[in-house]
Amino acid sequence: MNVKSILSVIVVSISVTTVAASDVLGCYAVVVGKGASEDGSVIFGHNEQNGGNRIINLRVIPRIRHKPQDVVKLLRGGALPEVEETYSFIWSENPGLEFSDTYINEWGVAVASNSCPTREDSYSELQARGEIVDGGIGYMLRRLIVQRAKTAREGVQIAGELLNRFGYAASGRTLTIADANEAWLLSIVRGKHWVAQRVPDDEVALLPNVHIISSIDLNDSDNFMGAPDIVDYAIKRGWFNPESGKPFSFRAAYNLWDGWDIRQRQGQSLVTGKNIKLLPEEQLPFSVKPDHKLSVKDVVNILRYHGPRGTICGPQTQEAAVFQLRNWLPPEIGCIYWRTSAEPCSGVLIPWYVGITETPEIYYKPVDLAEHLTLSFHFNPPAGTFDYEIPPTPLFQRGDKGGFAWWAFKTLQDLVNKDYQISMNRVRAVFDNFEASVFANQSAVEGEALRLFSKDKVLAKLFLTDYSKNLALQAVDMANKMVYELRTGTPAGIDDSEPQKEQGQKRSLEKPRDFCLSQNYPNPFNSQTTITYQVAQTCLVRLSIYALTGQFIRTLVDGNRPAGTHSVVWDGTDDAGQNVASGVYFCQMFAGSFSATRRLLLIR
Repeated sequence: MNVKSILSVIVVSISVTTVAASDVLGCYAVVVGKGASEDGSVIFGHNEQNGGNRIINLRVIPRIRHKPQDVVKLLRGGALPEVEETYSFIWSENPGLEFSDTYINEWGVAVASNSCPTREDSYSELQARGEIVDGGIGYMLRRLIVQRAKTAREGVQIAGELLNRFGYAASGRTLTIADANEAWLLSIVRGKHWVAQRVPDDEVALLPNVHIISSIDLNDSDNFMGAPDIVDYAIKRGWFNPESGKPFSFRAAYNLWDGWDIRQRQGQSLVTGKNIKLLPEEQLPFSVKPDHKLSVKDVVNILRYHGPRGTICGPQTQEAAVFQLRNWLPPEIGCIYWRTSAEPCSGVLIPWYVGITETPEIYYKPVDLAEHLTLSFHFNPPAGTFDYEIPPTPLFQRGDKGGFAWWAFKTLQDLVNKDYQISMNRVRAVFDNFEASVFANQSAVEGEALRLFSKDKVLAKLFLTDYSKNLALQAVDMANKMVYELRTGTPAGIDDSEPQKEQGQKRSLEKPRDFCLSQNYPNPFNSQTTITYQVAQTCLVRLSIYALTGQFIRTLVDGNRPAGTHSVVWDGTDDAGQNVASGVYFCQMFAGSFSATRRLLLIR
């Protein structure tokens, strides 16, 4: 059976299995070299999984200029000089946890990690031996990489320098550091011992919660980096015997146990299309050649896998991320952080382009940026941070902006797991069609972004920001509607054949308190889109469409309107009834002294 068939079985198994998601062992990564992917991109998928009551904040952190005297403070007391300017990044924050944040920076350098315990001595013992200095480094390692590295290779080098200086505070961990040209697995041992291996361009690495690097060659600097005494130290500790006749294996020497995690075998079976069998004394290869070139959809299907052995997706998942990193496009457009909030089997992929300037405010807890970046705020989040916020009345009926987006997806996940078979069928019918439309529009969206980028980079970034934000808000709306359906058994008006579709014109009799022009829906759109606006009192309303150049296109509303909520459909034509070209348009509203503008994206 080839991998396409196996991955199709994954999707089917999500919808027909009769039990809720079982527990999984921990984080999981799928790392695809650019020669093993369908489009020539490096693809890096990762499930972030932790126990307990958790949330995720998703926020864009801009470039920050620092003063010469500024320092970076580490969690356990260490410090190092700050650089003149740190790069911008998209930050997926898991508040309160030290090793669970995920990042991608403006250059397309992505970082996430898997816990990989080692047999090294305790923290206090390594402190006494000088292997951990000034408290060591832990939480800040990933952030420093994305703040300072333009490439994955440079990220490994920066991490290596920090590990050599401070030593690592935790038992062990593997960081995946990827960019649009290559991906590295950086395996770290408590203290100052580490090794990094480049994923071969034509292969795929499947990383569970054990170190998977085996043989190493530090003389091959194209493919390996590491502490120079990594082998000698293992000999000194009695973890490797050179007289045994066996070659040195990092995983065999340093893993806490024998390096076995059923999910590595399961992932390699999915990727190769073979049922890989493994004897206890054998070790799986670092990476494998896939039986066909993989796409973003293939990778997320692996992250959504539920099977009889080696389940990869589970209710402890706070996020599934798939980084699509392409070197033939500007990083602002070519590097995408596809992600689902909560468990990916019941979640929906949203593309967040590296070029975006912000995420919707409902995707992170509101706090001043400088305070948010402090260690004290991350490790001591305010009271109520982890409290459920989903109201009993669905947001789409209340007509407000709603609460924290995370709880929409987490509540949906919890409801699905109560009646997995029936609920999952409904959820996947809606989200699969939504994802299919996003993938279908990807080429057109990026074509328009490139056209804008060649003329005005700022405008292109605003365009991508609007695009990602609108999809993200649509996803929250769909999740809330499905929560309502599953709670009440009452249909919420989602068409699972065309989940973004709205038709006709309508007016609510409920009198609004303010004037408002809402974002059109759907956006982007192909044939038609609905524009909703509120009028606080009877007045003359004019609503018109303009091209990006300022050219007038069409007037949709021009007359007195009573107080209330109104909507009008634009079918993508001008005043002469002719279809307009794909691109960015503006909807401008005037009502008395009120005025507002929204950007619309038409994709033919």
